[in-house]
Amino acid sequence: MPASNDSASKRRQTRLRREYLYRKSLEGREKAAYEQKRVIREALASGKPLPTEVRASYDKMIKEVDAEDITTETPKSHIDNEYGDAGLLEPRICVTTSRDPSSRLKQFSKEMKLLIPNSTRMNRGNNRVDEMIESCRQSEFTDVIVVQETRGEPDGLVICHLPLGPTAYFSINNTVMRHDLDPPAAPMSEAYPHIILNNFNSELGKRVGNILKCLFPVPRPDTKRIVTFSNDNDFISFRHHMYSKPAHDSVTLHEVGPRFELRLYQIRLGTLEQKEAENEYVLRPYQNTAKKRKMLG
Repeated sequence: MPASNDSASKRRQTRLRREYLYRKSLEGREKAAYEQKRVIREALASGKPLPTEVRASYDKMIKEVDAEDITTETPKSHIDNEYGDAGLLEPRICVTTSRDPSSRLKQFSKEMKLLIPNSTRMNRGNNRVDEMIESCRQSEFTDVIVVQETRGEPDGLVICHLPLGPTAYFSINNTVMRHDLDPPAAPMSEAYPHIILNNFNSELGKRVGNILKCLFPVPRPDTKRIVTFSNDNDFISFRHHMYSKPAHDSVTLHEVGPRFELRLYQIRLGTLEQKEAENEYVLRPYQNTAKKRKMLG
């Protein structure tokens, strides 16, 4: 890439990042205004006197209340902006590995590529993280998945949403690849799968569920392929099945693989190369109440 184009691209990303952070900084102010308007609506609907704390801003707020409808009365957050095109544009995923991957990690990345529709596997080579992310931005990928390993065993998965983030970091455990399944795996379909998200009930759980489901395009209603993310005590079990109906009143599941367990340990409000990005969530396993808290469920 010519130096002038590279410089222009960096300036554009810096500007977009600045605008994103500015919009995020407005959220607290917009939430406070939303609460005031909610109090005014409730007082008008019930015929009760206005509470003291909203009387000073009533004249300004009532004009906004009258102008808003059901879609505009709730303030949008930076999360709405990050995934604003979800369901409208099909995601394009780049799957890659850490440097010098083992044969097992390469195989795992190949299976991830087969698993996720519209994905492309990229050999990492000697590319730096910032070079890789910028290349994916230029190629208009919506997400980058990086799989990592320790001594030949997959142990980490990073999902980086483009162009501005967020980036979610997961540990991986108990990986079973397709050729290790018993009984042998069913053939891999290329149909867009239905996504099942089980027990992602908290605000953080909904956030994680959104990050995961937005990797997949909208399926056809009649597809027989199912991808499941099931949360149990903040450990996310991943399973991949096809189903068939041998009779009118029975359904048979066929595991396709791979299968593994994920555990979220960090979400950052930026892309993978932005070390200065703000943390949205960090796992604190050594706090006294860590065992009692269920963050995702």
